[in-house]
Amino acid sequence: MEFRTVVNIPKPDFQIEPLESILFVGSCFADKIGYRFEEERFPVTVNPFGVMYNPASILHTVQRCDAAPRIVFFTLGTNHVYRLKETGEIVDNCQKRPQNLFQEEELTIDQCVDYLSQAADELHRRCPDVHIVLTVSPIRYAKYGYQGSQLSKATLLLAAHQLTKEKSSVSYFPAYEIVLDELRDYRFYQPDMLHPSDQAVEYIWQQFVEVYFSPRAKQFLQEWKPIKEALAHRPFHPDSDAYRQFLEKTRHDEKELLARYQ
Repeated sequence: MEFRTVVNIPKPDFQIEPLESILFVGSCFADKIGYRFEEERFPVTVNPFGVMYNPASILHTVQRCDAAPRIVFFTLGTNHVYRLKETGEIVDNCQKRPQNLFQEEELTIDQCVDYLSQAADELHRRCPDVHIVLTVSPIRYAKYGYQGSQLSKATLLLAAHQLTKEKSSVSYFPAYEIVLDELRDYRFYQPDMLHPSDQAVEYIWQQFVEVYFSPRAKQFLQEWKPIKEALAHRPFHPDSDAYRQFLEKTRHDEKELLARYQ
């Protein structure tokens, strides 16, 4: 007897290798997953110009940074954008300026696809072997109203689906569906009932590792885990000789492990 619906995650045509450089751009959910990679010692770049919620702002980040990794994550949060009335440009951050200076708009499916396609093309020029993983953030936007939030997510989901059909280098990871359809319980949310809990993020991470990581990358995680736990240990006597020796040995083990997988 099944008591939950399990989201099927298609196998991509590539695998993530140990210590691979990865670029994360998008909503605060991109921050969460990106920093999870960082904890595992992957040399990641996470939102170098701040959190970017919509496809236009994701394109702006790609255009401004010079990263050329083989693996890139775009996490789509909303199709709502803010345009500065004076210049007509879409801004990535209103910088606490008065609201009356901006005009809020909703990008269409085609506009979302166009911005994301431009970003993908730019990354492909830098690295012809690039693989771009699209996700839609499971975080709901209460300020739009819950129907408005769902309509925004629906637009992003349709745009992501269209882009995966148009570009072989783009795949989709169902983080949104995992939270809403598989976990589907408020115990997997933070107290605001909008953001996924740390437990939910960890579950998504585990599902991602299972599907996207190479056997060698999974082996690295297993070997890194005891070292990571040792480094996180908080001693009762941090100034003692015993702890200094313990820390020195742990750092040595870390250095050896990283050198072996680089």
